[in-house]
Amino acid sequence: MAEREKLVEVKNLKQYFNVGKPNEVRAVDNISFDIYKGETLGLVGESGCGKSTTGRTIIRLYNATDGEVLFNGENVHGKKSNAQLKQFNRKMQMIFQDPQASLNPRMKVSDIIAEGIDIHGLAKSKEERMNRVHELLETVGLNREHANRYPHEFSGGQRQRIGIARALAVQPEFIIADEPISALDVSIQAQVVNLMKKLQKEKGLTYLFIAHDLSMVKYISDRIGVMYFGKLVELADADELYKNPIHPYTQSLLSAIPLPDPDYERTRVRKVYDPSKHNYKKDEEVSFREVKKGHFVMCSQSEFEQYQKQYS
Repeated sequence: MAEREKLVEVKNLKQYFNVGKPNEVRAVDNISFDIYKGETLGLVGESGCGKSTTGRTIIRLYNATDGEVLFNGENVHGKKSNAQLKQFNRKMQMIFQDPQASLNPRMKVSDIIAEGIDIHGLAKSKEERMNRVHELLETVGLNREHANRYPHEFSGGQRQRIGIARALAVQPEFIIADEPISALDVSIQAQVVNLMKKLQKEKGLTYLFIAHDLSMVKYISDRIGVMYFGKLVELADADELYKNPIHPYTQSLLSAIPLPDPDYERTRVRKVYDPSKHNYKKDEEVSFREVKKGHFVMCSQSEFEQYQKQYS
């Protein structure tokens, strides 16, 4: 297999709030991972584990406390001129969780979608601008007539499609989707995820897909990372993670997924994660280790040896 090209490299990333104060919050605590060109990396964990903060720090909505984010080999958080920032912002876009809150209610859909086109000067005339907007609306399964309407005239699923069209308008390479389906009805969620998969194929996009719905994440992701209290505790190919979860927290998360099978549901045992079971000594080094090829787990040396015996 050919060596895959890294698009995003996250190295020892930290994002702390209220640094040095008694109420310091370590939202993202020293995590590292890579995202390869053309893949979807899913990032899961319960609410408040730091996954959305990770996405926002990668795209510079927050300045990192420490660590590096490299995009195409270039430091995202390094000093940049306005022209460099503009170029960078064009390559990396975000789809937000709440489609209602992320669209300006006073702007027409055409202006919302064309905002990036205007900022980056991607249309030479008003006609070209409007053609581009119509094309984007049709790309995400809406009609060109929708261009003159306002966000409140649309359903949640349609608003999220408008958000996706806005992100695509500047022809980005990388899109961070921050819980893009959690505010939508279940019947609409699959439509939005299918649309994202289709666009990825057609346009060669790379996604970081942040969510807490594990079944949907498995459906869209190539690899999945699991976060717990600001730390990345496990990372593996989607199928491998579901078949062989190693970290007790991942096992607990997966045991909570209901299945449409009454016999299974009657016997399903919900595993409860108890962090105290790790019981690390003060001088014990806990790090991200490769238990088997491509399957990484946050563990101590003794746990690592135990996992290797059990799972490899």
